[in-house]
Amino acid sequence: MTVKIENSFLTATFVNKGAELQSLTDNHSGIEYIWQGDPKIWGRHAPVLFPFVGRLKDDQYTYQGKTYHMGQHGFARDRDFVVEEQTPASVTFRLDSDAESKQNYPFDFILRIQYSLEDSSLKVHYDVTNPSTNEPLYFSIGGHPGFRIPQTDDLTFEDYYLSFDPKKSRIRIPLDAPLTDYAHRTLAATDTDIDLTHDLFDQDAIIYTGNAKDNFSLRSDKSEHFVQLTVKGEPFTGVWSPYPTTGNLVCIEPWWGIADDVTASGELTEKRGINKLDPGQDFKRSFRITVG
Repeated sequence: MTVKIENSFLTATFVNKGAELQSLTDNHSGIEYIWQGDPKIWGRHAPVLFPFVGRLKDDQYTYQGKTYHMGQHGFARDRDFVVEEQTPASVTFRLDSDAESKQNYPFDFILRIQYSLEDSSLKVHYDVTNPSTNEPLYFSIGGHPGFRIPQTDDLTFEDYYLSFDPKKSRIRIPLDAPLTDYAHRTLAATDTDIDLTHDLFDQDAIIYTGNAKDNFSLRSDKSEHFVQLTVKGEPFTGVWSPYPTTGNLVCIEPWWGIADDVTASGELTEKRGINKLDPGQDFKRSFRITVG
């Protein structure tokens, strides 16, 4: 089922599977900003990563003495959400724990994802609730929106650059794919723009630690059009484009969680970046996509 919201500036469409954003178009220029999917390159558009971000070591984890198996980025992106509320310019999707989810993830949860259009921006709001009366909830969550680059047919991928605000150095966490290697983190030169090339991603995603507020933009000096992702207080942000099979897209991914480290014990309560919710607690985070 396809769900559409719109205002005078933008139109956004979604599907119930994964509550995934499929399209974000400018009503005046007609520009489509979201990657439209190609199974030979990357078949998704903007999946939600829950209850894990990235890969688990050996695709498994241990909790209370029992081992569970889970694939990359968790299961929410492949589950059907229900529409809990909708207005002309906003929609809220909901996913609840059930017998199927508890086979490999033994927690009660309610996950709501709200999308709302505000002028030339799409705000994405995550709300995770622990409905249990006596058990904690351990989880990670993140976004994975893929943006079309170039945004117009007269430009190329290499005409664009990744811009940062604030322009200050950030910590970069390397990947020993598919796991992170936190011990070898370095200082990244994000105090200047980075020109886009496909081989920039030859080591998979580029992972940065976050600031109190971050703006990540994809821009070209040859065009007035751009896309910007704004997020506050995210511990990690990934930037990714497929390689060595390449495509004209870049994902900017705000994460409240991260892939297992090469030294990970596999014990869920010890996992770097894991979030813990006590019974009855909520976890609310958001980011904003602005286009022009």
